[in-house]
Amino acid sequence: MIQLVEHFFSIQGEGRYVGRPSLFFRFGGCNLTCKGFGCVERSLSGEEIVGCDTVYAVDRSFSSTWAEVLHVDMLIGILESYNLSYAADIVFTGGEPLIYASDAALVAFLEYLHAKGHRITFETNATLLPDFEKHPVFKECVYALSVKLENSGEPHERRVRAEAISAIAYNAKEAFFKFSIDKESINAALDAEIEEICSYAPDLEVYCMPVGGNKAEIERNTLPLVAYCKERGYTFSDRLHIRIWDINKGV
Repeated sequence: MIQLVEHFFSIQGEGRYVGRPSLFFRFGGCNLTCKGFGCVERSLSGEEIVGCDTVYAVDRSFSSTWAEVLHVDMLIGILESYNLSYAADIVFTGGEPLIYASDAALVAFLEYLHAKGHRITFETNATLLPDFEKHPVFKECVYALSVKLENSGEPHERRVRAEAISAIAYNAKEAFFKFSIDKESINAALDAEIEEICSYAPDLEVYCMPVGGNKAEIERNTLPLVAYCKERGYTFSDRLHIRIWDINKGV
């Protein structure tokens, strides 16, 4: 059963397809917590929960606000409710959307979207593998591999899975790396870590985006990261949705 946190029609704010009109489905739950990013949300009970900038889609203390998806018709109904006149990009994000990779409703929805000509992107931490052979539709998708770095606070063995990175890169229609970096992390250790991760899929383009859950945090990390990208030959990715709206929910 899929836990759906929110859905919204916006523009892609990050990575290769930045600026593209996109319909987002944000799923609840994740196999990582990334408390090192230090973003804070208050749960319904008033408790401060620390994690990534979408902690409300990760920590299960928020799960009472999530909707249960039991059948593909619910997802198709959401898509149709937007009355789009073209096959907009569809983006699955989270949390970690690939925790639902074996869910029958998700697989059926992917097959429906592919048949309708939508470009499908998974924003994933690249630690989990869909079954590409059992469900070939996963080979028709784009994967933004947001592999977590040391600044996430997660142990290396949990956040860097060489076999998953390599298999996704090999099977995907398209894939690219997307790293979240704050100015304090830009040092030799960061270089070594990114080089290690990229060695598992050396042909993929590397995008680096500033850490932050609001515009002020994004701006604080932007100029040092631009300089880093220029030095290393990586592509800078803004977080355009936060730059525009200064929030990260429903945009």
